[in-house]
Amino acid sequence: MTPRTLLPDLQAYSEVKTHAATLKQASIERFFEADDSRAETCTLEAAGLQLDYSKHLLSHDALASLLKLATQAELQQRIADLFSGKPVNNTEDRPALHMLLRASSSGGHKEKFKDVVATRARMQAIAQRLNRGEHTGYSGTVITDVVNIGIGGSDLGPRLVTSALKPFQGDIRCHYVANADPADLQDTLLHLSPASTLFIICSKSFRTEETLENSLEARAWMLTAGAKATELEKHFLAITTNLQAAEEFGIPSSHCLPLWDWVGGRYSVWSAIGLSCAIAVGWERFAEFLAGAASMDQHFRTSAPSDNMPLLMSLLELWYCNFLGAKNHVVLPYDHSLERLPNFLQQLTMESNGKRVSVDGESLDYTTGPVLWGSTGTLGQHSFHQLLHQGQLLCPVDFVLPLTTHTGMAHQHLNLVANCLAQSRTLMLGRSLQAATDALLQRGLGIEKAEKLAPHLVMPGNRPSSVITMESLNPATLGALLALYEHRTFCSAQFWTINPFDQWGVELGKEISVGIAQKLQESDSKITMDGATERLIQRWKNAQK
Repeated sequence: MTPRTLLPDLQAYSEVKTHAATLKQASIERFFEADDSRAETCTLEAAGLQLDYSKHLLSHDALASLLKLATQAELQQRIADLFSGKPVNNTEDRPALHMLLRASSSGGHKEKFKDVVATRARMQAIAQRLNRGEHTGYSGTVITDVVNIGIGGSDLGPRLVTSALKPFQGDIRCHYVANADPADLQDTLLHLSPASTLFIICSKSFRTEETLENSLEARAWMLTAGAKATELEKHFLAITTNLQAAEEFGIPSSHCLPLWDWVGGRYSVWSAIGLSCAIAVGWERFAEFLAGAASMDQHFRTSAPSDNMPLLMSLLELWYCNFLGAKNHVVLPYDHSLERLPNFLQQLTMESNGKRVSVDGESLDYTTGPVLWGSTGTLGQHSFHQLLHQGQLLCPVDFVLPLTTHTGMAHQHLNLVANCLAQSRTLMLGRSLQAATDALLQRGLGIEKAEKLAPHLVMPGNRPSSVITMESLNPATLGALLALYEHRTFCSAQFWTINPFDQWGVELGKEISVGIAQKLQESDSKITMDGATERLIQRWKNAQK
């Protein structure tokens, strides 16, 4: 395979770098003054979403140069490779075909799509049976609560979707347990009845430590309540490829759904991992969720670079990370239902692109992705927005704003929208020293005191943000939104010449924890650790006495 060209070696790199040096002194506000059509020309629509990227420190010429980088990095060919099933996950020699999970046709992957359709049918049957009240437990009691046990992609995606689509939920209550801390499982089970609870164990290997420990405790809880070992299958389903381990646990293969190796965990909510979501909102709504993502897939696959929403968002990420020195990216959903979106995106982006070597194993000397964080509006306005407006860090922001509310509280939602738009505008405008002084004088302060206090009220402005809007937050627009960020993450990885589909960085800590667990349990363990770890192990042992 021909080695990939690294970002700094692309012909347009120096051209973009020159634009960045010039635009560091530019004004976003002045861009609007010089171009009445900027808001219109810097807006894209796709799959029920609209992206307004007009409030960025980006000229049309700089964008044109960034698009040259996309051409030179062969982004359109990389996108075609992704959808065609080439082994884009080169370190594990696998394709990444999560798009097939939400597709309506095989797209050239006949056998894989046949398996997908069969699994969808099983998911639909399970969801409908539960929602019709036809699934009963060991005592004949109808199942009313479902507990999803997983971690990482087996938890964050389903948890987000279920929370975001709460207005569409039926009578089955879905809960999520992920943490190795026993309090997570204990707190969840505290108000549930074993007789009416169903567990879904999500682990491809059926050996994920946190998931297995929680599952064994859930099994013991059920047996203690009076269920017989032969009745466990009424209360457990598994999403796994390790049918033998599931069988030994007490879950027959007929109660196991597959998860294929061409689906990464953080891209798996569209698969059987999303079963809890399908149960929570019903199959029809879950199908709309899949269709919304498929619509974004179609846009991503067929749109020209200048009109391609995920690619444009990736170019913005590249612009700030690699040319303007931003190390952070903030996501602010102005909808309480999306409170878990930043958590989900943290895994999607940082587990995917937090890499230090290229696909060819070459050490990289440039940033491959910012730290992503955020919170729902308006909560963040009363905490970290202070840093966004007056801090020293450059933090590009994505505002995510549904234009209507499911609550029926139109006036309160109006205020929420006003806050969102005000934050975006304030980040751009800031407040000058003179404006701060004038504001203090209007409050009745004397000139001397106003001039002394005014510097503390100054906000530099010129801070970039995008606004992503949708008519409403519903299954289809949620699906499109998550697919949008998936594809943006992929595009950025192509610019950085890294593999976004492996996660070797999470392995070593797991391996070391095995040795530490052994030392915690054995007084004569021969395993040696550093002095600090040895002291902490002894401190733990002392606390157990």
